[in-house]
Amino acid sequence: MMNFVWQLGLAFAFLMLSGQSVAAQAAPDRAIETDGPPGMVWIPGGKFIMGSSAKDKLAHPVEKPAHTVTVSGFWMDSTEVTNREFARFVKATGYITLAEKDVDWEELKKQVPPGTRKPPEAQLKAGSMVFAPPKNAVPLNNIGGWWAWVTGANWRHPEGPASNLAGRENHPVVHVAWQDAVAYAKWARKRLPTEAEWEFAARGGLKGATFTWGDEPFSDKKPQANIWQGDFPHRNSKLDGHIRTAPVKSYPKNGYGLYDMSGNVWEWCADWWRVDLYRHRVANGDRVINPVGPPRYFDPRNPREKQRVTRGGSFLCHDCYCAAYRPAGRRGTALDTGMSHIGFRCAKNQPKADARLPQ
Repeated sequence: MMNFVWQLGLAFAFLMLSGQSVAAQAAPDRAIETDGPPGMVWIPGGKFIMGSSAKDKLAHPVEKPAHTVTVSGFWMDSTEVTNREFARFVKATGYITLAEKDVDWEELKKQVPPGTRKPPEAQLKAGSMVFAPPKNAVPLNNIGGWWAWVTGANWRHPEGPASNLAGRENHPVVHVAWQDAVAYAKWARKRLPTEAEWEFAARGGLKGATFTWGDEPFSDKKPQANIWQGDFPHRNSKLDGHIRTAPVKSYPKNGYGLYDMSGNVWEWCADWWRVDLYRHRVANGDRVINPVGPPRYFDPRNPREKQRVTRGGSFLCHDCYCAAYRPAGRRGTALDTGMSHIGFRCAKNQPKADARLPQ
């Protein structure tokens, strides 16, 4: 942990994962659905290769080894959940997000090294982590150089109390912890997608494509996704017109009709994070069908943090540091963490879906 906030677990290690995808086979279910829930698209079930192959130069160990996975067909939100949609949920339920509540020291003590002193009450006030670009280049091995704990930052105030959602109603909601995303999904009679479902959907039926849009590299002149342009993290060239999040549907959809499966905001998945999950599967010779993730979290670098999977990368992804805006990119995030580049989208089973998939 780089500073006080990190010591308390309010900001968590960013393993901005990189790597390239391998061939994916989108063998669709025979019964293709056409009329579904509003705002959702049908993702045909099939068999695909999950993860990155050993030959991929940018691949991260947590994306290996590549292995065969089968998923059943399901519905998925065509976009990330927006501020407008989340506001509708809050108005209907009175829900209060984790970032809007003061930090519970008794709960936080479980995540920090024994003996850590309780901070002053003023530093336990409600807030969240906000991207704060430095004025000059900084070492990329210290994420404290571009993140700051901001009291009063939450989904209503993305950069802090002085900011609001005016003009950002159609941007993805941010500063939502995993439990906030689950609460919304239950209210909407949906669920969070599994990690396998998310990757299958992100690939959009492409075989062997590196990115959600194909094999062509990212273009600054005609950007295919909302990622960082310029020198990370201090200079954003703004060539795409977006400094932080972009409105949903600002970039072309993938082969399944999904927007922003690459960049914009990280997206919560249902699964616990296990850093060696893929190696474990292959070593055991498991036949992987509709996987729902490991039974508990495991990451030796952050053994006390309860982490869930996040996928897709964000507007902060840049190849010099984070190439996780590819379908194979994956990371674990503390489930009680809401940040200015984390959001989510929902999934929903078809009526006769495999009973093992969580609703």
